[in-house]
Amino acid sequence: MNRGKIAIAGAGLCGTMMATRLAEYGYQIDLYERRPDLRKTDISAGRSINLALSDRGLKALGMIGLRERITTEIIPMHGRMIHPTGGENTMYAYSGRAGEYINSVSRGGLNMTLLDEAEKKENINLFFEANVRFVDITNTSLKVIIGDTEITKEYDVIFGSDGAGSAVRRTLQAQSSKLRFDFQQKWLSTGYKELHIPPTENGGWKIEKHALHIWPRKGHMMIALPNLDGSFTLTMFTPFEGPVGMDRLVSDDLITQFMEENFSDATIHIPDLLEQFHNNPTASLGTIKCYPWKYNRTVLLGDSAHAIVPFYGQGMNCALEDCVVLDTLIQKYDHDWDKILSAYQEVRKVDADAIADLAEDNFYEMRDATADPVFNKKRIIELRLEENLEYYSKYSLVTFRADIPYHRAMKQGRLQNKILYDIAKKVENPTTVALEPILEEVNAFLTNRM
Repeated sequence: MNRGKIAIAGAGLCGTMMATRLAEYGYQIDLYERRPDLRKTDISAGRSINLALSDRGLKALGMIGLRERITTEIIPMHGRMIHPTGGENTMYAYSGRAGEYINSVSRGGLNMTLLDEAEKKENINLFFEANVRFVDITNTSLKVIIGDTEITKEYDVIFGSDGAGSAVRRTLQAQSSKLRFDFQQKWLSTGYKELHIPPTENGGWKIEKHALHIWPRKGHMMIALPNLDGSFTLTMFTPFEGPVGMDRLVSDDLITQFMEENFSDATIHIPDLLEQFHNNPTASLGTIKCYPWKYNRTVLLGDSAHAIVPFYGQGMNCALEDCVVLDTLIQKYDHDWDKILSAYQEVRKVDADAIADLAEDNFYEMRDATADPVFNKKRIIELRLEENLEYYSKYSLVTFRADIPYHRAMKQGRLQNKILYDIAKKVENPTTVALEPILEEVNAFLTNRM
């Protein structure tokens, strides 16, 4: 069955997954990627080599039959390992329920798995080093340059899944007066730089393998995720400006002093720290919100529509969940794309905005609150509630409840946090405080406000 022709710009995680799912329905797919084939060329270019995969992303992988396969390519991270400036490291589980954790996965490895799956489909044509030059959103046609050849083709639907710098989105922006296209790009004043802890001589991990490590410092932070080869990818977040801002960390002496003062128990594992610091680029962090996501049958998908900062570990999961939402609507409206795309942007926009706001909030939580004794009391109470009673923290609602939309998880989670934080201020010992009265107070607070 040939249901029609669809173009997808961007063969990253989201675009490749959507192509595979649409091919299963019988559509003829042209999948265009601006970069070379990453299975043949190293094109990481300073991007994080691992990501946090959780339930929403796993659900999407299950939709195309890859969930079981990907479990052999991930490392479970059962909690946050907090590295304070003084004292012992502390592990805080992500959930009080057994079997709930997030997973470190290779960005490139997952993308290659998805590309391999897409390539198995006879009705998917993959084009690499293909630059989208123009999208005619009135006639649903695409002009693209592949090598020295420029082609223009008409499609039934065009998906822009080409990332935060989306060429398809720029087409919509260029016609902003006609479409009443709203666009917002918000930058954090903090930049990031990636570093790397190599494996031990026998291929092991130098710090705890099954944790997402956090070094919270006032104004600064570093995190680390494990890789399958025994290494860790570290990401250091520091304001661009200030007495010790990223823009000032240029000399060996300043870099060494800053890293030893703030992250000494990590730097002892990085023998080539200065070389990495000088060679690895410094990058910016920002959020993109825009609307509308579609015009006629041209539509934005993933980061093209809603790029977010990485501090909730949901950027990839959110983009992959876009595909699940679209799949549900395809079935609901029986391939009527006018109805599908209108419903998609209407139901998904509110959730994309919610996770964008949560991700920015979580930056300050990870950087500052994880070193706050009251916050950690609250977290201990939350984990005990999850272990012993029917309760989901804000983090669990977002991360482990793929059945709950982001906007609802945000509202409920923020309300719960407010009342629990007030309770934690008054608690002497969070490990022994009675849980039933706390849950009753939380539920009563929610009843009047949800």
